[in-house]
Amino acid sequence: MMKYLLCKIIHLFYRGLHFEDLMNASFRSVFKLFFIQKIIRINSNVNWQVHYSTSVLSPEKVRRGINFKSSSKNCHIDGRNGIYFGNNVWIGPSVKIISQSHNLCDFSKYIENDPIFIGDNCWIGAGAVILPGVKIGNHTVVGAGAVVTKSFTKKNQLIAGNPAREIKKLPKYKYDKV
Repeated sequence: MMKYLLCKIIHLFYRGLHFEDLMNASFRSVFKLFFIQKIIRINSNVNWQVHYSTSVLSPEKVRRGINFKSSSKNCHIDGRNGIYFGNNVWIGPSVKIISQSHNLCDFSKYIENDPIFIGDNCWIGAGAVILPGVKIGNHTVVGAGAVVTKSFTKKNQLIAGNPAREIKKLPKYKYDKV
């Protein structure tokens, strides 16, 4: 009952965070990130919990589903062209998700691009880089250190490498309802 009440209070400070995500996390980690973000004011403009070493550009253009795990260390999330995360997306440490790029002939100008789409039940491994306009299908595991330069819209797959390629098909995700 105490955890429920404290999560309700913390939820008031995170307008964009799903209450279920607070209840499913350990209270210690939720309170620690809350204290750093809302009291000390590191990443205070982000309406979901992120680690204090993570940088988020244009968080208002980032949409997240339920059970979005983004509290890993040293991530960089650049939402300037938009990023859409499905339900149950897990992001490992040092992941870079970059939705905007520079013009190759004038580095001071940015290129408008399609948003990044990451489907349901995806796991982005440590050190992976996802570049502008990429679409990743449901239940895709991105291997550690992968550089994703093109879309992988199929579901149930493992992608890895630089540049990323499909390594193997995966069995259906355990909790997939479709």
